[in-house]
Amino acid sequence: MRHGKTFNHLGRKAAHRKALLNNMAISLIEHKKITTTLAKAKELRKFVEPLITKAKSDSGHSRRVVFSYLQNKEAVKELFGVIADRVGDRPGGYTRILKIGNRPGDNAEMAFIELVDFSEFASEKAAGSSKRKKRRRKSGSGAGKETSAVVETPVVNEVFEDAEEVVETVAEETEEITEEVVDETSEESSDEEEK
Repeated sequence: MRHGKTFNHLGRKAAHRKALLNNMAISLIEHKKITTTLAKAKELRKFVEPLITKAKSDSGHSRRVVFSYLQNKEAVKELFGVIADRVGDRPGGYTRILKIGNRPGDNAEMAFIELVDFSEFASEKAAGSSKRKKRRRKSGSGAGKETSAVVETPVVNEVFEDAEEVVETVAEETEEITEEVVDETSEESSDEEEK
């Protein structure tokens, strides 16, 4: 029974859950915005906000406490440096969760979790990464499919012509070698017959 157990176990044992939250917190600190399931985002908020509150008072003790959770020097440095400067006057509520719909594979609710004071930073970074070519899966039905035309370019034709020449020369050389081998074996066999 789960009486009085107030947090989401995320379908994991304690050690696995701790490792998951550590890694997600490190990713959130480094990238300022991550995409995950809604349940994980809600648990991550409970995990990371006390760490950010600790980072507001930069002392050796608070650094050791935060490091005991994160186990990553770069994330601790980022948290106590850049993030602590931005959230210094904020009394809490350092993260924002935005629902983004359901995942196609298993229909899980997905969400962004981002640091509130860095929403411009995350949007600028996303704008820079949107230059990548987007890909779509082909539809399973025959409707809407277009026939692809073969485009012949001079470079491709030259490569194929070169490849054909190489294949022809290799074929000629192998024929010569096989003829030599056959001749040698026939001479050896005729020599043996004469003896």
